[in-house]
Amino acid sequence: MRVPFLDLGRQAAALREELEDAFATVVARGRFVGGPALTNFEQTFAAYCAARYAVGVNSGTDAIALSLRAFGIGRGDEVITAANTCVATVTGICAAGATPVLADVDEGTLTLDPASAEAAITKRTRALVPVHLYGQCADLGPLLELARAHGLKLVEDAAQAHGAEYSGMRPGALGDAAAYSFYPTKNLGALGDAGAVVTSDAELAARVRMLRSHGESPEMPGTAATPGANSRLDEVQAEVLVRKLAHLHDWNERRRQIAAYYREQLADAPVTLPAEAPRRLHAWHLFVVLADDRKRFRAGLRARGVDTVVHYPLPIHHQAAYSHLGGRVPLAIAERACGRVVSLPLYPELTDDEAEQVVDAVRAS
Repeated sequence: MRVPFLDLGRQAAALREELEDAFATVVARGRFVGGPALTNFEQTFAAYCAARYAVGVNSGTDAIALSLRAFGIGRGDEVITAANTCVATVTGICAAGATPVLADVDEGTLTLDPASAEAAITKRTRALVPVHLYGQCADLGPLLELARAHGLKLVEDAAQAHGAEYSGMRPGALGDAAAYSFYPTKNLGALGDAGAVVTSDAELAARVRMLRSHGESPEMPGTAATPGANSRLDEVQAEVLVRKLAHLHDWNERRRQIAAYYREQLADAPVTLPAEAPRRLHAWHLFVVLADDRKRFRAGLRARGVDTVVHYPLPIHHQAAYSHLGGRVPLAIAERACGRVVSLPLYPELTDDEAEQVVDAVRAS
């Protein structure tokens, strides 16, 4: 039996009637952009995050870019983020016109290290963008203290952290804003690109609403009050997301169940298991182990019928487009981790038999 790394078709099949009804509902309304589905999803997701506002946008990347722009951050400004993130984080910072600055990560969680971030601050720094990598929140307590001490905004990259918690609070309820992605592979995934900015800042939410729709003035629709973008979350995706959100708790509990099984069964396996840090509830978007010989390890799992993926094989400053970003502070932990990370199959529809096969394959590798 082959264990696929991820099979989105399983979830779609299980929700087929709900998804078909979502499409039918939107078609029957005849409103495809900026209608009641969007309003419903924004209100429901904001409540889920215990924040006042959620503003639907086209993608998680745009959620980062528009959050920064809404804070007035752009050309000439620096934004600090982790060196081992998905390139989309840096794409969002650049899309705002700002300059990404890379900092190192904590060795246990592989999330932004507050001390390294502080060392990277200059008089041009305007924001921190900690990445809640693999579904675990960065250490927001000291990062928030750092941001306040230096007058910086803190925008959480929560693309992988739907349902994660830090001190009992979800992304968007602690920082100035959180940028969510609903790309189909996420814990809460749309049927295409989608994202949202979550915040309790009324002014920021209003500003993002303007920016996402060409900078249109709410007082005079059709006229631009500020240069904006075309980054709207359409009604079909919003209708799908609000229905899927009702399942997110159960899906995340299944992820946690599988993760606990892996952690118990692989305690003495020849890999380093992911850490669960104090004060944090992991959403287990990904289950990422560290293997000293990644190529051999993945080949062994493949031979035993288990597919794996690498998230992410190169730190940002080792990628051709952003090779100029290294050098501000040492990035040794991020560099070392990127050479060893391997993601094992973990998703709600993974069966117990498949999880057992993953465990057996890892033990034998």
